[in-house]
Amino acid sequence: MRRLLAILLPGLLLLTACGGSTAEPEPTSVSAGETAKFDSLKLTDNGDKKAPGVEFTKPLEVAEPTIKVVTEGSGETVKANQVANISILALNGTDGTTLEDTFPGEPEPLELNEELKTGSEVIYNAFVGSKVGSSLALAVPGQAASAGAEAQPTQLLVIKVLSAEDVAPVLEKPEGETVTPPAGLPTVTEKDGIPEINVEGVAAPTALVSQDLVKGKGPTVKESDTLTVNYVGVTLVGGTKFDSSFDRGEPASFPLTGVIKGWTQGLAGKTVGSRVLLVIPKDLAYGDAGQGEAKGDLVFVVDILGAK
Repeated sequence: MRRLLAILLPGLLLLTACGGSTAEPEPTSVSAGETAKFDSLKLTDNGDKKAPGVEFTKPLEVAEPTIKVVTEGSGETVKANQVANISILALNGTDGTTLEDTFPGEPEPLELNEELKTGSEVIYNAFVGSKVGSSLALAVPGQAASAGAEAQPTQLLVIKVLSAEDVAPVLEKPEGETVTPPAGLPTVTEKDGIPEINVEGVAAPTALVSQDLVKGKGPTVKESDTLTVNYVGVTLVGGTKFDSSFDRGEPASFPLTGVIKGWTQGLAGKTVGSRVLLVIPKDLAYGDAGQGEAKGDLVFVVDILGAK
C-alpha cells in the first residue's frame, strides 16, 4: 500500500478537503469534478503489465480533484469492502511526462473500506460500482509555488482495475492442523487459550528456527504483507516474558517489513491460521544491546490471524 499512498496522498488530501455527498454509493461508479476536461483523453490498452498509451490535450489543468471511469471493463462489478488490485500511471498534466508507472510490477491493493470512504468519499465512490478491467482517470490540481517549495503542475493518474476480491476475515485464533515439532525446541502449552513457553534446557540457536505448531490453511504470507497477529515473547535465557499481545487483550497489526529480521524472515512463507514458534538468534533480534527486557536470543509464539 505504501507505494500507492505515496502517489495518491496529495489527491486523497485534496479530495478529502473538497468533501462530497454523504449519500450511500450508487450501484455504478460515480464521477466527480470537472469531468469535461477528460473529453480529449484517449487510452490505448497495452495489457495488464504495460502502461496504456495516453493522449490528451495539454496542458491539463483542473481547479478541483476530478475522477471518472474513462474506459469501462467487462469484468465483475467492484463492490464495497472488497480489495481492488490496481496499476497506476502518473503523468505530468503540463507536458505528459511520466512521473510514476506501477504497471510492470505487482498490482497495488486498494481496500474499499469505511476508512477510505471517510477519508476520500469521492475516490471510494468512483471505484465502487466500476467493473474489473476499467480504467479510471484522476486529475489532481496543481499547487502554486510557496516558501521553500516549487510550483507543482496538475497530475493525471490513469488507474486500471485488474481484479477485485473479498477481504478474508481476521481469525480469532489459529485454525489448521496441529504439527508435532522436533525435539530440542522450546515447549509450548496453552492455558485459557494463551500460549505458555518453556525454554528449560534449550540450546542457543545457531540459525533462525521457524516451526509451525499449527499449520493454517489460509493464504501464504508475503514479506510485503501487513499482518494481524497475537503473540508472546520470552528470552531464551531465563524465559522472561517481555511482551505479549494476549496480555493487552487485542491482536497487533504491523507491516512485516517493519519488524525485527527474525520475524520478517520467519513469518514470510507461512500461512494465515498458523501458530508459529520462532527461536531467533540475537543478531536477527535486537543485537547485543537488546531492547528493554528483550535481550539476547528470543523466543516467540505467533498466531497469524490475518494478512493483507
